[in-house]
Amino acid sequence: MSCTFHLLVSRSDFYHGRFLLVLSRGSLLLRALSSLHQISRSLLESYRLLQLPDKGQSSPVQVKEAYLRLAKIYHPDSGAPTADATLFAQVEEAYRAVLAHQSKTKQPDGGMDVDDEDKLRGTALPHRHYLNYEGVGSGTPSQRERQYRQIRVDRASEQVLNYRQREHERAAAAEGALVERDIRQRSRKIKITQAVERLVEDLIQESMARGDFRNLSGAGKPLKKFEYNPYADPMTHNLNRILIDNGYQPSWVVTQRDIREAAALIRNRLLTGRDRLGDLITPEEHSQWEQLCASVEEELMKLNKTVDNYNLIVPMLNMQMVHFSLSREVDRAEKGARQRRLEQQRERRGEGEEEEGGEEKRQRSN
Repeated sequence: MSCTFHLLVSRSDFYHGRFLLVLSRGSLLLRALSSLHQISRSLLESYRLLQLPDKGQSSPVQVKEAYLRLAKIYHPDSGAPTADATLFAQVEEAYRAVLAHQSKTKQPDGGMDVDDEDKLRGTALPHRHYLNYEGVGSGTPSQRERQYRQIRVDRASEQVLNYRQREHERAAAAEGALVERDIRQRSRKIKITQAVERLVEDLIQESMARGDFRNLSGAGKPLKKFEYNPYADPMTHNLNRILIDNGYQPSWVVTQRDIREAAALIRNRLLTGRDRLGDLITPEEHSQWEQLCASVEEELMKLNKTVDNYNLIVPMLNMQMVHFSLSREVDRAEKGARQRRLEQQRERRGEGEEEEGGEEKRQRSN
């Protein structure tokens, strides 16, 4: 204003007035440049936060892209591990400051239209569109939610299929490794067996050459063959015969023998106890008999467990056994005791008749 006043007052010299006008415009330009330099310094931090390459060459589109990229990283609702509300607030403030600075630099007077300010204030930031549902889908929020759910379902199905495929491949690789290991072990066993057979054959030939087999009892006679069984494999039959001759017994045969021996001991114990009591049992003898039956019942329970194990390993169904019952064993013991007493009575009668006959003979001889 002072320079303009100098221009209006100094009409005496036209050139002097023109010089003052140029001087006033130069001073205004210098003031504008100085103020722009000061604003650039204050906005340097905003440009740095937005990670823009050059503040003077950055377009509004680049500024917007930089803001959206940082919003996806630091927004609290993004679900990212780098989410930070404080950093996002700083980024948003820097974005607004840079936009305001760029809009001011477009107008020489540094002002802004009212319509532009209202449009900037009323327009919602588009970062939430990219943060919700991982930025996929289109349409209304409900439609985008359904689309996002379908995408998650497809992704989960694909992951399940990939996992199953990996497991099948791993199982196939493990099975192949096991088969290869079994083949190596089998070939090694075959080599060892062949080596042992060659060694045995060499020792037999050396013994035959030395004459070590000449003193055998069956020298020069044909070997006694095993019994022929047309329903069995000859090799299997011969192997079984060799096992039997050497005292080998299958487990079910041993278990069957143990069951029979235990049953015989229990029956003999019941028979002896019942025979000792007699026909007429007193209350005291009845209590003794009940105690004996209780102990025998415990032994029968153990024996029945052995029977169950035997039925599981016996090779044929018709050779399986039933459980032992205490009532059947008690009836059997009573019948055996009664029969034993009858036999004893018969023996006594026979002995008495023999004694009477001997006395008659002695009397007749006398």
